[in-house]
Amino acid sequence: MHVADVGLDSAEDEAVWDYAANNSRLIVSKDSDFSHRSLVLGHPPKVVWVRRGNCSTREIEELLTDRREDILRFNEDDVASLLVLS
Repeated sequence: MHVADVGLDSAEDEAVWDYAANNSRLIVSKDSDFSHRSLVLGHPPKVVWVRRGNCSTREIEELLTDRREDILRFNEDDVASLLVLS
């Protein structure tokens, strides 16, 4: 699901954070702001931080697909709030 799918494509980070927390969603982002927020506030929501330079949407899709099992384990972890993928 993309933020545009729920009308948050131009929303502030706090609104995206609140939506994800209230709807049991992970945030997947290249934006370091969400990773910092995660470290300060914990979860929910959990954050998957994609640490890739300039890359295509297809490359991000491939990364997420390749790391699917890691993401699922992270989502089930009661303690972890941030997963960094590169």
